[in-house]
Amino acid sequence: MDAGEQRRRWKYWWISLCFYLQCYGQQVSGQIRYTVPEEVKEGYVVGNIAKDLGLDVSTLVDRRFRIVSGSNDGLFQVNQNNGILNVEKHIDREALCDENVACLISLKTVVENPLEIHYVEVEIVDVNDHAPNFAYKDVLLEIAESTLPGEDFQLQEAKDPDSGINSVRFYKLSQTEYFELELRENGGEKKVPVLKLRKLLDREHQVSHSLILTAVDGGNPPRSGSIIINVTVLDDNDNRPKFSQELYSVTLPENAPVGTLVIKLNATDLDEGQNGEIVYSFVKNIEKHVYDTFDLDKAGEIRVKGDLDFEKNNVYRVGVMASDKGQPPKTSNCRIIIKVIDQNDNGPEIEVTSLSDIVPEDSKPGSVISLVSITDKDSGVNGKVVCRISDNVPFELKPSFKENMYSLVTKAKLDRELVSQYAVIITATDLGQPPLSSVKTLKVQISDVNDNAPEFPHNPLELYLMENNPPGASIYSVSAFDKDLNENAAITYQIIREDGAKSHMSSFLNVNSDNGHIHALKSFDFETIKKFQFQVLATDSGTPSLSSNVTVNVFILDQNDNVPVILYPVSANGSAEGVEEVPRNVNAGHLVTKVRAYDADIGYNGWLLFSLQEVSDHSLFGLDRYTGQIRTLRSFTETDEAQHKLLILVKDNGNVSLSATATVIVKVVEPKEAFAASDVKNTVKDEEENNVTFYLIITLGSVSVLFVISIIVLLVMQCSKSTDYSSKYLQDTNYDGTLCHSIQYRSGDKRYMLVGPRMSIGSTIVPGSNGNTLVIPDRRRRCSGEQLSAQIRYSVPEEVKEGSVVGNIAKDLGLDVSTLMDRRFRIVSGSDDALFMKKKSD
Repeated sequence: MDAGEQRRRWKYWWISLCFYLQCYGQQVSGQIRYTVPEEVKEGYVVGNIAKDLGLDVSTLVDRRFRIVSGSNDGLFQVNQNNGILNVEKHIDREALCDENVACLISLKTVVENPLEIHYVEVEIVDVNDHAPNFAYKDVLLEIAESTLPGEDFQLQEAKDPDSGINSVRFYKLSQTEYFELELRENGGEKKVPVLKLRKLLDREHQVSHSLILTAVDGGNPPRSGSIIINVTVLDDNDNRPKFSQELYSVTLPENAPVGTLVIKLNATDLDEGQNGEIVYSFVKNIEKHVYDTFDLDKAGEIRVKGDLDFEKNNVYRVGVMASDKGQPPKTSNCRIIIKVIDQNDNGPEIEVTSLSDIVPEDSKPGSVISLVSITDKDSGVNGKVVCRISDNVPFELKPSFKENMYSLVTKAKLDRELVSQYAVIITATDLGQPPLSSVKTLKVQISDVNDNAPEFPHNPLELYLMENNPPGASIYSVSAFDKDLNENAAITYQIIREDGAKSHMSSFLNVNSDNGHIHALKSFDFETIKKFQFQVLATDSGTPSLSSNVTVNVFILDQNDNVPVILYPVSANGSAEGVEEVPRNVNAGHLVTKVRAYDADIGYNGWLLFSLQEVSDHSLFGLDRYTGQIRTLRSFTETDEAQHKLLILVKDNGNVSLSATATVIVKVVEPKEAFAASDVKNTVKDEEENNVTFYLIITLGSVSVLFVISIIVLLVMQCSKSTDYSSKYLQDTNYDGTLCHSIQYRSGDKRYMLVGPRMSIGSTIVPGSNGNTLVIPDRRRRCSGEQLSAQIRYSVPEEVKEGSVVGNIAKDLGLDVSTLMDRRFRIVSGSDDALFMKKKSD
C-alpha cells in the first residue's frame, strides 16, 4: 500500500511539472498565464498584466486597456490605472471546471492606438474545500452463509468535487475479522472499493455485521466521509449469476434517439427454478445522470431514455447487478463503460467586438474595424472552423496567431458618396459531415469626409436679361450641389471680382451667399453694353474647404426705349422742319426730298416707317413708307397752290411704338427761279466742298504721318518681344471710300475691329496690353502710297434705269473675281438705302 501510494505521488508531481513547462512554453509564444487559488477574497491580486507585457502604465487609460471577452461572467477585472488584474467575484473551481481537468480561464485584452491584442490564461488551483461524500448514508448487503472466503462485493464509490491530490486518495474499513477491503481498477485513474470475505459466515452465530467504510482525500489537512455497511447473513443459495465478462465497453453516437439499444446483458446461473432466474438492476451507488439517461429492464437490455450530449458528458460508467430469485438471492456485478461519439451537432458561434461603429471614408487600407472570434463546441474535425466574408465589400479577414481569431480590416479605399453603409456578412463553417454554418451580419457605417468640391449642373451659364431692369431686383439664381454631407455640403456663393477692373460689370452685381440669388445694383442699357460675363464662386464649409466656379454669360435684350431721331430735315434752330423748292414743270415721280431718321434700337424696335399725317393736297405728293422719299404724284397745274406743307410721322415697330414728326414746306417756283436757286446752291456747295476737300487732305496727311510713325515704333517694339502670339481674325472689306481697309478679329471671347489703310492678307493683328497693334510684314505695301488708288469715284446721272452699270469695283481695286464669294465681297455702309447693289459673280 505504501509503495503504491508513493508511485502515485511521483506520478502527480510529474504531471504538474509537465503542466508548468507547457505554461512556460505558451508564455514564450505570447500568452501570459497566472495561477490563483479558488475561494480567494474579492480584490485578490492575480498579477500585473501591464508590467508583464511591458506596457506603459501612464498610457493605459488613453489607450482604453480592457478585457473584451472570455471573462466568464466578470470573474476578473483589470485596473486601467496600474494594469493589475484583480479577482472580481467569488471563484468556485468545481462550478467552473470538471474535477479531473486543469481549470484554465482565457482572457482577451485589448489596447488601442496602436491596436494590440494579448491573451491571458488564469489557472484556478484547487483548494481542499470539499470532503468525500457517499451517495447513501448506509448500504445493505445480503450474503449467504455458505459464501466461500475470497468472494467480493463491490461497494459504493465516494465522490469528491475537488481535483488532483485533493480528491479521494484511499479508503479504510473498520476493524473486523470476517471482511477486508480491496481497491480495484475501474477503467480509469480512480479505484473502487471492494468488500472481500475473509472467512465463512455463520448465520447461527451472528446474523448481521455492521461495517464503516471511510473515504479520505489527499488534502492538507485531509477530509473524509463515511458510509455504514450493514451485512445480513442469509441461508444458502449454492450458485450465483455470472456475467460473460466483468467489464463491457460500448460506443454510442450522441443524439441517439430515445429507445436505442445500448447493450443486452446475459448472465448465467447454474441453479434451477427461482434460484436460476436472474433479474438485472443498476447498482445503487451510480450517479444520478446515469439514471436520467439510460433505462435497464429485467431482461438485461439497456436503452437510451434521455438526451445524449457529447459536449456535456462523453463517458458514462454504469454498474449492473444480476440477482437470482433464490432465498437468499445471489448476485454478481459487472461494469459497463459507454463512450459517446461526437456528432457535428453544434454550429460555430461568431463573436464580434467592434472598435468603432463608424469608419471615416479616408481610412487607409489595413485599418482594423472589428475583432472576430469563432468558437465551436464540437471536438476534432467537427470543431475545426473556416471563416470568410462576402465578396462585394472592401474588407477582409486577417487571421491572428491564435486559432479562430480574426481582425476585420479595410482592403480598399472607401467612398461614402458611392456606398454609405456596408452589410458585412461573416460566415463560419466547420469541417464536420455534414458541415454546419453560422452567419452574422456586421453593419459598417461610412462617415463623410470633405472630398468633393461643389459642382454646377452647367458651365457656362447663359442669362438673357431685358434692358432697363429695376436696380436691386433679382435677375438670376445659381445653384451648386455637393455630394458630401452636413457642413461639408453647406455651400456659400460669392462673385469673383476682377482685380484692377473697377468698371467691370461684376462690380454692379451682388449675390446672396446662402441661396445664390443674384441682384443687379444698376439698370443696364442695351445701347451701351450688349453682353458681358462674370464668375460665381461656390465654396463648401468643410475643413479644408473646397470650391469651384461657374461663368455666367449675360446677354442684354433690347427694349423699345429710344424715340426715332430726325436727321433731315433739320432747320437752323434744331427743329425738324425744312423748305424744298420744286420747279412747276416737273413730271410725276419727281423726287422732292427724302426724310432721313434713325432709331438707336435694333430689330423691329429700330425698323422705321414713314407716313403722311397732314398734306394740303393728297393727289400731289406721295411718301414712300419705307425709304421716306417724297415724290410728286402728278404734274403741277396752274390752279395748284405755290406752297404746300407736309407733316411726316416717323414711328418704329416696337410693341409700344415711339414716333417723331418732321415738317417739309414745298414751294412751287417757276423754272428760271429754280435754276437760279440751283446755281446759288451749287456755288455754295462747291465752296463748301472745296473747303471740305482741303480739310480732308490735311487730315488724311496727318493721319498717314502718324500712322507711319506708329508702325515704325510698333515694329521696333515687336522686334524686342516674342512673336508667338496667335489671334483669330476675320478680314472684312468694309470699304467706305475713304480708308483703305478694315479687319475684324477675335481674341479669346472678345471681338475687335481695326480700321486703317488697306493691307495684304499676311498682315497680323496682335492684341497687346495697351491696345491693339497692327503688325505688317516686310512684303506689305505702304498704305500712304495707295490712298489715291484705293479711293474710287464713279459718276451716275439721276433718273437712270434700275440695273444700269455704274462700274466694276473688283477690277478697279485689283481683286481676284474668283475669290469674291468666299471673301464675302459686299456693300456695308453708305449705300443710301440700297440705291446701289453689286453682282457677287463680277
